[in-house]
Amino acid sequence: MVMTPGVTKAGEGIDNISWNILGQIYVPKQVSETSMSWHATFPPGTFVPPHIHPTQDEFIYMLEGQFELMLDGRTVMANAGDLVRMPMGIPHAIFNKSDRTVKCFFWVSPTRRLFDLFWGIHNMAEQTPAEVVALSAKHEVDFLPPPDEGK
Repeated sequence: MVMTPGVTKAGEGIDNISWNILGQIYVPKQVSETSMSWHATFPPGTFVPPHIHPTQDEFIYMLEGQFELMLDGRTVMANAGDLVRMPMGIPHAIFNKSDRTVKCFFWVSPTRRLFDLFWGIHNMAEQTPAEVVALSAKHEVDFLPPPDEGK
């Protein structure tokens, strides 16, 4: 994957790609071996459960709305204009608990297998949690078990 010079226009993804990932819409803007970026739309009530990227740093630039995040065991809020930093190996989760759509810009470095993972999830007949977790583990994203209730 070699990055080519150019402009990815607003509202478009590279090669006109748009993925549906767990009810969120991801539009890839750039992909190369060293990094990948995508525009994401999170409708109210959507989320990404706790997980770790053992081989990638991940970032979110907030464009509209508010996320509640679990970041390294702490709850933090991110609003429009904020940058969320999620270093590799640090557990994190992303929640839109508001009644507004969140629009944001993600990127990871390096890309590793994330582009292939998003294609795989997008192409699932049904995106069941067990299937998403299993496929993610094969693509260097490790979902964490839910916390024990009552502890």
